[in-house]
Amino acid sequence: MKIRSATLGLVAFWLALSGHALAGSPENPRDWLERMSTAMSQMSFQGTFVYMQGSDVVTMRITHVSDQMGIRERLVSLSGANREVLRDSSGVRWVLGDDQSVLEDSAFNRTFFPNLPIDQAFAMDRSYILKFGGKERIAGHIARNLKVLPRDNYRYGYSLWLEQHSGLLLKWELIDSKRKSLAKLMFTDIRIGSEVDPGELKPSSQLSKFKTIESGLPAGRAGAQDTLRWQPSRLPPGFSLTAHRLSGQQGGSMYEHLVYSDGLAAVSVYIESRGQNQSNLVESSSSRLGTTHTFSRVADNMVITVVGDVPAVTVEFIGNAVGPVSR
Repeated sequence: MKIRSATLGLVAFWLALSGHALAGSPENPRDWLERMSTAMSQMSFQGTFVYMQGSDVVTMRITHVSDQMGIRERLVSLSGANREVLRDSSGVRWVLGDDQSVLEDSAFNRTFFPNLPIDQAFAMDRSYILKFGGKERIAGHIARNLKVLPRDNYRYGYSLWLEQHSGLLLKWELIDSKRKSLAKLMFTDIRIGSEVDPGELKPSSQLSKFKTIESGLPAGRAGAQDTLRWQPSRLPPGFSLTAHRLSGQQGGSMYEHLVYSDGLAAVSVYIESRGQNQSNLVESSSSRLGTTHTFSRVADNMVITVVGDVPAVTVEFIGNAVGPVSR
């Protein structure tokens, strides 16, 4: 169970990450973040990495292809339980080999790398202090260290090691306000820019024989900000809405999912109609699993849940600010 939670935390980090590019001098720390985002979204690579969180250690193999068909990706666990993660334009599928089941999540076309939209790249300076560290040899490549330190207590810090020529992320470390390491990932081998055999993107099992489980998030429809039914009245500095999906009809059950990001950290907000089996929910509650904090509360017969790899104060701040949108 601990290994599974560590893997989910790892993939949650990757799922929060995607990007766009800006031109600029590579000697500016912010421009190195943009180089990383460009490399993650435009380059193909294959490699093996190790993820460490507390006493949990997970080894995974990744195949990442970016071409005219878009971004396609496959993650395969090499230790612990038998599992794979498949991602393409249709969404994400979690293949649980030991359980002979597939968890489908098509609600958002999410990627496994840092989300750094153009309009947020310049805003990074308001949320983080960016500075260079030293250089290190990782998986046979020289990597430049970039320290991303939070300006407040609403987000964790990051230490990133980027391949010096491409800007590809080779190692990262999540750090709390006391500079304590919470989790880290490092490639042990990687091939950058090489052509990938399409067979490497296919699952190792015939999924038609597996039981399919839909994710808890209804497909619904993607919407602009003016379609929001619920939203926070205030947000921690630097966070803004990056994704929204609404399911259900007025007068009936409703499910809404919002994603807020500061460019690196991401927080999901779920609002759903309170079901009969949720009648005993307490007014509010908090929990933690690894680096992920969760906050839930009940308001106007709706259940509000906020989840993210951020400090507890962040999910509580956002969760307590969520309310119905006035029309």
